[in-house]
Amino acid sequence: MTTENKSEKENECPAQGLLKLLSGKWKPQIFLLAVDGPLRFNGLLRDLKGANKQSVAVALRELEDFGLLDKNVIRLKPLHIEYTLSEKGKSLIPVFRQLEFFSEK
Repeated sequence: MTTENKSEKENECPAQGLLKLLSGKWKPQIFLLAVDGPLRFNGLLRDLKGANKQSVAVALRELEDFGLLDKNVIRLKPLHIEYTLSEKGKSLIPVFRQLEFFSEK
């Protein structure tokens, strides 16, 4: 690691990574919908007005990769997939509630 990279890392805000992860057109809405219960892909496409399959799929994958959503394959006929908040995701609910409270002022 160079001195320049180390200095940049030290000056980085601890919340910056989380804010970057949750930025994007659909991720905050997907997260807030997941607070209410399990999500299905087609349900998200209906709930997120103007969303397309690719952008929703990318947002779901990124939230899953970061550990905020769990992907559950339901092996009933017809086969389907549900997304639920992981324990890590559930720990962010108070943060979102505080943001909602702050924005109402």
